[in-house]
Amino acid sequence: MTSLARMLGDRYELGAVVGRGGTADVFAAYDHVLQRDVAVKLLREATEVDRARFSSEVRLMRMLHHPNVVSALDTGTDGGRPWLVLELVEGIPLDVVMGEVPMEAARVASIGAQVAGALAHAHAHGIVHRDVKPSNVLIAPGDRAKLTDFGIARRTDSASVTLTGHTIGTAAYLAPEQVAGVGVSEAADVYALGLVLLEALTGRREYDGPPVEAALARLQRSPAVPTSLPTGWSGLITRMTTRLPTQRPAASEVASRLGAIAAGSAADSSLTEATTLILVGRAPAARRNRTALAAAICSAAAGLVLVGTLLVVGSAEDQPASASETAASATETPAPRTKAPARTSKPSPTAPSITASTTAPSASPATPAAAPVTRRSSRPGTRQTTPAPREKATGKKKAKGPGHQGKGRGPKKAKSGKGRR
Repeated sequence: MTSLARMLGDRYELGAVVGRGGTADVFAAYDHVLQRDVAVKLLREATEVDRARFSSEVRLMRMLHHPNVVSALDTGTDGGRPWLVLELVEGIPLDVVMGEVPMEAARVASIGAQVAGALAHAHAHGIVHRDVKPSNVLIAPGDRAKLTDFGIARRTDSASVTLTGHTIGTAAYLAPEQVAGVGVSEAADVYALGLVLLEALTGRREYDGPPVEAALARLQRSPAVPTSLPTGWSGLITRMTTRLPTQRPAASEVASRLGAIAAGSAADSSLTEATTLILVGRAPAARRNRTALAAAICSAAAGLVLVGTLLVVGSAEDQPASASETAASATETPAPRTKAPARTSKPSPTAPSITASTTAPSASPATPAAAPVTRRSSRPGTRQTTPAPREKATGKKKAKGPGHQGKGRGPKKAKSGKGRR
């Protein structure tokens, strides 16, 4: 071509080159009829085999209508050179997106599910892509994936146009059966997609190096799939890249599994974010609730203590009288022996009133021991040699305090017999 502004079919005005392949160039173009931007793939001077393969691509792409497949819009020839008008995708190739840094697992799952869906659609029409690799996946805004470049794709029921002894595809992503030169089926696309997903997750190409060495390496060892990958990934990629094509899952199953992984990752992320927001938003309220609960418990405890105190005080005011009455009735007959006071333990601060009511309920607290002395002297047959001094001694001991008063030591001496001389 001599000018970048050349018109094709009096309709498509070519612009800048946006991509180059092995046998063709891709131009940005403008459709003057429908007034829209498009992409035009124009075959360079090539062999008859290249022309046959280009014609096959045109036929195959016009069979596919899927949101994740670049749509074919028109076709024609210019000076004997075939051209193909395609949907213009404002996107970035996946290999550029991946760079050298591993992508997030949820994003890889979302993009992978779209590519697997596109492959499942092609496989349903009997089409094998045969060149699935990161540079043939365009990522449009919103992470919308578009599978492109069906240049070496072919129908499974058609004759191959590949020369004998030649291998078609990119060495780093070839399936073992492609390297071995045996029959290629839809499983080859699943294998290649497995290597793409593994590279996107780990940030490294599994079979790197010169084309021949990279191609032969998969015949010597299986891909090293880390077990540390997020849940669901290791088993799926291992199945996709297994050596036997018959043991690989179908592209439709891969799309379903990757969709579930992407949905699960998004749900976990949303749940974590929501939980964090709830915890952060309700932390002050929780502290206020705990504070209010603690205050309520303290108030209830204080109320119980107050009620208990009132009950104890009330029973203390009511019970001494009944206790003194019971004690008086129990010791009224043997009062002269004064053993009842001896059985009592050390009296509490209210003991004087209890002792006074026990020996003489009608006596005042000032003379609590007068009644026992008078009764002892009134008994017949009792000899008192010095009754007055005993009363004084008894009075002195009683004056020492309520503790001596309750012990009744005076009457015990009178009972010992020393007063009967």
